[in-house]
Amino acid sequence: MSVNVNRNVSDQFYRYKMPRLIAKVEGKGNGIKTVIVNMVDVAKALNRPPTYPTKYFGCELGAQTQFDAKNDRYIVNGSHEANKLQDMLDGFIRKFVLCSECDNPETDLNINPKKQTIGSACKACGYRGMLDTRHKLCTFILKNPPETDSSCVKEKKEKEKKNRKKDKENGSGSGEAGNHNDIDAPVAVDGEEDDDDWAEETTEEAQRRRMEEISDHAKNLTLSEDLEKPLEERVNLFYNFVKQKKDTGAIDSADKEILAEAERLDVRAMGPLILSELLFDENIRDQIKKFKRHFLRFCHNDKKAQKYLLGGFECLVKLYQSQLLPRVAIILKDLYDADLLEEDVILMWAEKVSKKYVSKELAKEIHTKAAPFVKWLKEAEEESEGSDAEEEEDDANVEVVYSSSARELKVETIKPEKAEEEDDLDIDAI
Repeated sequence: MSVNVNRNVSDQFYRYKMPRLIAKVEGKGNGIKTVIVNMVDVAKALNRPPTYPTKYFGCELGAQTQFDAKNDRYIVNGSHEANKLQDMLDGFIRKFVLCSECDNPETDLNINPKKQTIGSACKACGYRGMLDTRHKLCTFILKNPPETDSSCVKEKKEKEKKNRKKDKENGSGSGEAGNHNDIDAPVAVDGEEDDDDWAEETTEEAQRRRMEEISDHAKNLTLSEDLEKPLEERVNLFYNFVKQKKDTGAIDSADKEILAEAERLDVRAMGPLILSELLFDENIRDQIKKFKRHFLRFCHNDKKAQKYLLGGFECLVKLYQSQLLPRVAIILKDLYDADLLEEDVILMWAEKVSKKYVSKELAKEIHTKAAPFVKWLKEAEEESEGSDAEEEEDDANVEVVYSSSARELKVETIKPEKAEEEDDLDIDAI
């Protein structure tokens, strides 16, 4: 989904657009970090290097940042929501992108390392001014100027010098006659070097390389468009992606690609539902072992995804009712042993019969067939609780005895004292 670069402008026909930030939290504990998935596309829309807004986030949040330009990974340490970063990006745009006169984002930064100043030149209104360098990001910009300010400018100057030298050589060698010849029949300054650039390579490898470049650009363009589509269309896109991998025989090693596509379309939790439809049939017990890695990428520590897996299993039982219904309990145990389903998710599913995926009658039959396995889970849980209680009682009957003469502590088990039996009463003595 695209938004206005200057979000203070509510005009829907505002021509300066940028994709909305997509943030993904990775890791746990002290190693948790937020990866800004489409930072390259956002920075391209702002005409700034992707390191600038990423570093700005780090300055504002007081967090460390990491840049991996080769893999297009821009990371801010800590867990941060996309909406929060989007609001923070508005501050960066206001300070380092928008023209202070016309509020257009068509600006270029000019770095003067000697004077330690950062200038801003607007292509729309022609305004030129200096930025306030008190922000922490300015020190980073001064140390890491935009590439357009250094490498590209130097290349242009070098080309101009070469052209001038060649002009002088051509003019001095032939005199006036040479000049007349140049007018009558103009010759290219660079000679044969320019002739090489007139046509593109037509080899198969060159064509394949150009198609890959086009497909990469197309992926970046369709990223925001696909996210704007309704959930049903995004699920269908994911279904077709997995089906294509299966039809081409590339499904076995495509587990990472499938997860990445689900995250791109924002349908990760529903992934096991689609995978179970495409990868499972009446031979599900063998297929659980074969495609365990594919399902684990979705179901590991994700209870919502595990619920969708149970829904997909119910749909599968509906398709192969005669083969799978008698084996419901053993298949559930296979899913449990493969760590695709957690104990509490299964017990929660067993408490309520749902007609979300199949008819209520079939759902009742599935739950009835699953009852022995559910009972086994509950008994195993009760036994573990009972053993814990016994261990606590044993600990209560253990006493640490300290002896001054002993070199080590002695642990003795205390037997509970029995109440002394009362003496028999002699009625005659009363």
